[in-house]
Amino acid sequence: MRGLNRGALPPFRERAPWLGGDLQTLRNIIVGGPPELVGGERLLLAMPDGDRLAARLDRPATDSGAPLIVLAHGLAGSETSRHGIATARYLVGAGWPVLRLNLRGSQPSRATSGGRYHAGKTDDLAAALRALPADLARHGIVLIGNSLGGNLVLKFIGEGGHGMPVLAAVAVSTPIDLAASCARLMALRNFVYHRYMLNEMKREALAPSAALTTAERAAIAGARTLYEFDDRFVAPHFGYRGAPDYYESNAAKNFLAGATLPTLILHALDDPWVPAESYAAIDWSTLPMIETALTQGGGHMGFHGVGSLTPWHDRATAHWLRQKGLGPQRMFETK
Repeated sequence: MRGLNRGALPPFRERAPWLGGDLQTLRNIIVGGPPELVGGERLLLAMPDGDRLAARLDRPATDSGAPLIVLAHGLAGSETSRHGIATARYLVGAGWPVLRLNLRGSQPSRATSGGRYHAGKTDDLAAALRALPADLARHGIVLIGNSLGGNLVLKFIGEGGHGMPVLAAVAVSTPIDLAASCARLMALRNFVYHRYMLNEMKREALAPSAALTTAERAAIAGARTLYEFDDRFVAPHFGYRGAPDYYESNAAKNFLAGATLPTLILHALDDPWVPAESYAAIDWSTLPMIETALTQGGGHMGFHGVGSLTPWHDRATAHWLRQKGLGPQRMFETK
């Protein structure tokens, strides 16, 4: 594990039989994820244009004095993503309240939002945080971003935090170089991943409630690759000149130097979706507020390690937050 001082986080070692980046990535699909938490509260967070983002809030049984965790999902994900449920279960059990935010246009937000999210739409994240009930943020906010949600979170932090009471951030399996990650996902060895993600993106984007023109619906349906989807639909929809402009304008790598809050980046160098070269290209020593844990194994949003059925990235996140003084003030048992 690179980046942090030895002992700063528990080490990661793959758990058999989930050996290698692909099996680590696919484990939750093969085995299934943990069950949803019992209860939970539905929040609808107002956007300036009238849309509302759906969010699910889960709280520990007792107010522990811990900051609110706001979790941003990945591409074509939502509050029901397996790894998001796993994160919420573990952190709530450890004493943190967790709010899973469904970005504009994702499945739980479809009924109340006609628009769409993109990799760097930080104004929506800022608006959602402003719309939170005041009591939820009274102990501060910690942002966690999974996969594409990590790019959103890192860009938000690099932009200065938009004046919100955010105390720290964590990004997991993040495509910090959007162009490079798009190219990697379209590589021949990732054919199955690519087709799956493209189909999920199309399904999400073509929801009946989506505010789209006839031409946009045709562009989405006709996209043969992730690049075409971004170049023909996402980029023009949000005013970019094309996919290259969209990628470069929103890639987290271009915002890291602006980070002024404690930030943890967790990433596996065998991630089949995100090239390790994206991380090797950054001189992390010049970014004092950012700590990295770059593991040799773990896949994409996998991190299924020895010693616990809880994914390593969730345990590492809790450990790091406690080190920063951002843990529960009362003791809770982790499960």
